[in-house]
Order: sequence, then C-alpha cells, then structure tokens
Amino acid sequence: MVRPIIKDVFFLGQKSVPATRADIQIGKDLQDTLDANRSDCVGMAANMIGVRKNVIIVSTGLADVVMFNPILRKKKTPYETEESCLSLPGTRKTTRYRDIEVEYHDMDWKKQRLTLSGWAAQICQHELDHLNGILI
Repeated sequence: MVRPIIKDVFFLGQKSVPATRADIQIGKDLQDTLDANRSDCVGMAANMIGVRKNVIIVSTGLADVVMFNPILRKKKTPYETEESCLSLPGTRKTTRYRDIEVEYHDMDWKKQRLTLSGWAAQICQHELDHLNGILI
C-alpha cells in the first residue's frame, strides 16, 4: 500500500524500535511507496511512512533491498557530501563512508550481510540515520 510521506520533524526525530516478523507488511508498504515516489526518491525508512520500526529500503541500482533491523557492521573511507530527503526541504551537508557492510533480516526473515559502495552505501547510511532519529 502506498503511504503518505511524513514531514513532521518531531516524529522523524524519534528513534525507531526493533521490527519483528509481524512487521513484514511494512517492507511491502515501503516498496510500494518507493515505487510511487521513484522520480524523487532512492530509499526510505519506515518512519517516513509513519511507522517507528527499524525497517528501510535501499535502491542499489540493480534492485531494491528491504532491510529489517539493519546494523552497520563496517565502514571505511569517509567523505563529505550533500543530501536531500523526501521528508525535508533543501539539501544538507553530511559525512558518509564510501564502503560499508550492513547486517539485516530480509523479507523471509533470514539474516543477511551486504557490502555496499558509493551511491548505494550513501543511500543506506541516510536511511540508517532515519532509524536513529537523525535528520539530514
């Protein structure tokens, strides 16, 4: 189901809580909502659709990956960049890492590890920040 994009800074600034298997629908809603906003968006966190759960979706360029309870395990090569967000106006400066490794549960609730570089790594880090209530 396509959900409206939340722009309430107070809500977005709150930390999300762990997801469970019962939250699989959130991943489907994130996919539908990302598809509906594809021209302006390359990733989303559940709080952007009004759900304070640790769920994100990241467009890797090849596929969209839904991650439940993602954890950043490795990061290297920091750089400065500017980002925008569907939930916030304008762009903001931030520090990201070119190469990361993230651990998460997939849509079948299987534990996965994924190494991302460049643009996909940047998107993932932006969405991970959302889960921690960090707004860019």
